[in-house]
Amino acid sequence: MIETGLKDKVVIVTGAAAGIGRATAQRFAGEGALVAAWDVAEGEAELVLRELEAAGGRALFHKVDVAKVDEVEAATAEVVSRWGRVDVLVNNAGIVRDGQLVKWKDGEVVSRMSDEAWEAVMGVNLRGVFTCTRAVVPHIIAAGGGAILNASSVACLNGNFGQTNYVATKSGVIGMTKTWARELGRYKIRVNAVAPGFVATEILAAMPQKVLDGMVAHTPMGRIGDVRDIANAYLWLASDAASWVTGTVLSVDGGLVIGT
Repeated sequence: MIETGLKDKVVIVTGAAAGIGRATAQRFAGEGALVAAWDVAEGEAELVLRELEAAGGRALFHKVDVAKVDEVEAATAEVVSRWGRVDVLVNNAGIVRDGQLVKWKDGEVVSRMSDEAWEAVMGVNLRGVFTCTRAVVPHIIAAGGGAILNASSVACLNGNFGQTNYVATKSGVIGMTKTWARELGRYKIRVNAVAPGFVATEILAAMPQKVLDGMVAHTPMGRIGDVRDIANAYLWLASDAASWVTGTVLSVDGGLVIGT
């Protein structure tokens, strides 16, 4: 069994009320970490806290919109006030607002990706990662080092129909990951990204079975990913076992091959 070194470490997970974020928070709690779960879905707070404590950790829940600087700064201050430090930040929160850049039919434009859809995704998926990391990094430095983990996507490696905004943000996350790995290594902070493939989240649950079957057909491992697959990747990257891994993008996608 790998010794993760995460017992009693303070871990912030954004987007922790559902899907990959919730599984990730539980995985860290299972290692005995102190987990601060951040999400806009305040209605899930009590259940999330019970799950994290049952898994073996101690937990806080903060209602946080990661795109809002004041909420991020306030939640960071509360974590440090309660537990005195931050060791790991998992920038998992993300949204989609899909639509074609320009949809053309019968010789005319019938729709375009709206400014609102662009700004909403940019706010959470890109600015949110920046805002949270900027707020938390001084505390990780003060703690003597740690890890920052960012959610990217395999979509940014190959593009994805109808996701100009989403792909732009996930590509930007890779750029920030590599830049921060250079800047923060001197403080013993490792910065990595995880690029999930098709994972069984609430978003996929709403898709037609035919679409899901197509996803499986493009995945050599022959299945849709489980949220725990991504949570395990985050855990490993944060652990002592990955102590010399930084500036990398780990694809966790079942060997996804587009077009086969």
